[in-house]
Amino acid sequence: MEILIKSKNLQVTDSLRSYAEKKVSKVARILPSASEARIDLGVHNSRSSQNRQVAQITIRDGSGFFLRAEERSSDIRSSLDKAVARIERQVKRYKGKHWNSRGRAAETPVPEPEEAEADSTVVRTKTFRAHPMAVEEAIEQMELLGHDFFIFFSDANRSFEVVYRRRDGGYGLLQPELG
Repeated sequence: MEILIKSKNLQVTDSLRSYAEKKVSKVARILPSASEARIDLGVHNSRSSQNRQVAQITIRDGSGFFLRAEERSSDIRSSLDKAVARIERQVKRYKGKHWNSRGRAAETPVPEPEEAEADSTVVRTKTFRAHPMAVEEAIEQMELLGHDFFIFFSDANRSFEVVYRRRDGGYGLLQPELG
């Protein structure tokens, strides 16, 4: 598994780099199909000093499946530990549902959120490989990522659809209609 470490407003020392690589390599042992791990470390401005050190980990499975966790604390190593623990829980849930019930890994694409400036110009474009999936699988993928919405290609309707989390705790489904 390839491990990429990026930082923002933080100097990544050799000891911090080796600590992060050691922690994330544990995930590779329980998810051998993982092809890439991206670790984003940074210090963000916030009112609370307890939430300034941020660690975000994104794991890409060989089949296009993503797992992501972000944690904040007053210490970057603590944030990293919490993010790794969260990723490990996600891997166990992912493997439990997909390997045990189907005998294979899910082939589920996940688009990363696009960033846009206030003047509505596109500053980043992402492409992803879409595999047909059921609404239930899209909801599961959305929950694993911790996102509020998820775009997917419906195997039932053969079109792109969006599932989203409603304020009342339920889920909504957007099905486009040409008009």
